[in-house]
Amino acid sequence: MLKKIPIDQLRLGMHLQAFCGAWLDHPFWRTRFVLQDPADITLIRESSIREVWIDVSKGLDIESPESTPVETVETAEAIPEEAPVIQEKASFNDEFKRAQKIVSRGKEAVVSMFQEARMGKAIEAEAAAPLVEEISNSVLRNPGALISLARLKTADDYTFMHSVAVCALMIALARQLGLDEQQVREAGMAGLLHDLGKAMIPLEVLNKPGKLTDAEFDLVKTHPEEGYKLLLEGSGVSEITKDVCLHHHEKVDGSGYPKKLNGESMSLYAKMGAVCDVYDAVTSNRPYKAGWDPAESIKRMSEWTGHFDPTVFQAFVKSLGIYPVGSLVRLASGKLGVVIEQGEQSLLKPKVKVFFSTKSQAYIKPETIDLARSPEKIAGREDAAKWGIKDIDRYWASDKV
Repeated sequence: MLKKIPIDQLRLGMHLQAFCGAWLDHPFWRTRFVLQDPADITLIRESSIREVWIDVSKGLDIESPESTPVETVETAEAIPEEAPVIQEKASFNDEFKRAQKIVSRGKEAVVSMFQEARMGKAIEAEAAAPLVEEISNSVLRNPGALISLARLKTADDYTFMHSVAVCALMIALARQLGLDEQQVREAGMAGLLHDLGKAMIPLEVLNKPGKLTDAEFDLVKTHPEEGYKLLLEGSGVSEITKDVCLHHHEKVDGSGYPKKLNGESMSLYAKMGAVCDVYDAVTSNRPYKAGWDPAESIKRMSEWTGHFDPTVFQAFVKSLGIYPVGSLVRLASGKLGVVIEQGEQSLLKPKVKVFFSTKSQAYIKPETIDLARSPEKIAGREDAAKWGIKDIDRYWASDKV
């Protein structure tokens, strides 16, 4: 039986079933666990959460159950759901701040799941559902904010942040393809768990700063099947999630792995996973190479014959923009700028922060130009190294932190 109790009645040994409040309001990435650490109760009491649901069949009851009137239900499904919040569009700046919290908690969740997988604990997909929901809502408010933020990774947290990024990319792509909201969340969960098998790869291989040997690369290539095994043993894992985990390295020409599927035998979700996984990988800084510029990545990926499904890839480009946030572009005037937000009407007219003049070959005072309201036009992509420009990301991210 489930009981709704005020937080001042919490004690060690109780099984938490749900928090009464938003996912970001409470201090844990998962909601269902037995309270075993006094510090956890302190964290709950210091949060904005005032009531929780406990499961007395899996943990302790309140100390005086007969004398204390509480709300009870028989099953988790009977817990009253809070009215869904209508997700209104948000500016990039406003959503960026919210996205920072979501990405931070998302990384924490993936780290925890990987650790549990290494220890042999079965994966509970439903525990990650609130995270997928938060990512989905953020992408709905402003697709560019969380997706761009998740691209900023250190070499040490790449594996975990990559999972968060691919979750967001899958959600944006699913909506672009016109899938319904249930399918959108399925795609997001598949993105979040697609690389779980890397928990089984030795860290010294996974984070190796140099080129992998053939034997090491063969070991890394086992991660789709290792992840699939982990998901088979888990609970609440959909067939879509298992499929994307096993097949996100397949190619439509049949040259991928592990099953050498082709465009006819790959599912739509596997084709989506293939695009999203590669895009985040090539745009991220890795131990052995710097990430490519987002717009350059789109261009190069479009030239890889036989790798991606053309229809899915075209939808992916529309979901991100031809010039995704963080792309370095040259305007017709000769000024260089970084894309800071997509235009509402045209993929060719984003908002750009200019900061360099190619004519004088010097930095200029940064200025934001909305190309939808300016005679300026993008003349093309630019290579930062050509002009000696470093740390492009500070021009779109640093003033929002």
